[in-house]
Amino acid sequence: MTTMTKVRPAAPVAPWLGGKKALSARIIERIEATDHTTYAEPFVGMGGVFLRRSWKPACEVANDLNGEITNLFRILQQHYPQLMEVMKYQIASRREFERLRRVDPSTLTDLQRAARFLYLQRQAFGGKLGGVFGVDPGRPPRFSLSRLEPILEAAHERLESVVFENLDWQDLIRRYDGVGTLFYLDPPYWGGESDYGKGLFARDDFALMADQLASIKGRFILSINDCPEIREIFAAFCFEEVRLKYTVSSGSATEACELIITNFEPEVGLF
Repeated sequence: MTTMTKVRPAAPVAPWLGGKKALSARIIERIEATDHTTYAEPFVGMGGVFLRRSWKPACEVANDLNGEITNLFRILQQHYPQLMEVMKYQIASRREFERLRRVDPSTLTDLQRAARFLYLQRQAFGGKLGGVFGVDPGRPPRFSLSRLEPILEAAHERLESVVFENLDWQDLIRRYDGVGTLFYLDPPYWGGESDYGKGLFARDDFALMADQLASIKGRFILSINDCPEIREIFAAFCFEEVRLKYTVSSGSATEACELIITNFEPEVGLF
C-alpha cells in the first residue's frame, strides 16, 4: 500500500459548469480506495473533485487547457496575500461584471488576470464560462470577499506542492502515465463538446481518448453522461451507472444517469 497523506479538503473557489457537486463523493470514494503514487486530472476545471479529496499521494497534477484556470490556481498557491489585496475593494455589480468581461486578459498582470477570472466565475449564472451576470433577489450577492476569504484560504493550503500544467489532455496523459499513476478524467459531456470553449475538445476526441486509455500503464476513472455512443466507444472498460437528481433554476428536480468508467474494478473503504 502506497503511503498517502491526510489533508484538509477544500471547496471549489468558484462555480463551474459540470462542477461535479452531486457526483464528487462517489468519485472521491473510488479515488481514495485506489492505490497510487501520482494523481493527475487532465480536465481539472475549478477543482470540484481535486480539492475535495481528503488524501493525497506523493505527486499531484492539476491540468487544464484553459490558461485562466491554471493561472488562478498558481496565484492562489504562491501569491495568496497579494491576490486578496488586489480583490479587497471589489464589489458585486452588473456594471463591473460587464466591464471586466470586455477586458482582454492578455493586457493584465497575472495577479489581475486571476482576480478578474475569479470575479467573473463567482458572478456568472450557473458558473458558465463567459456567462451572464447572475443574481437572486432572495440571496446574498454571489461575490462577497468576507464569505470568499475562508474558501480561498482553504484552497491555498490544499494546493501546496501541487504541479500545475496547461497541456492538451493527451499530452498530460503521455507525460504522467506510469504504473503508479491514477488519472481522473472529467471531459466535456457528449453533446456539450464546446461548452468550455470552441476548439478545445471535439467529438472525435472521445474515440481518441478510449484508444489512449486502453494502452496506459496506470489506472483511470472517467465520469461522463450516459448515452449509447459513450457506451459503444468505451465498451472495453468497466461501467458503473449512477442516477442523480439535479435541481434546475425553477426549483424542480430532474433525473440524470451518468457513468463512472474505469480500467479496473474499483474497491471502496481502504482509507
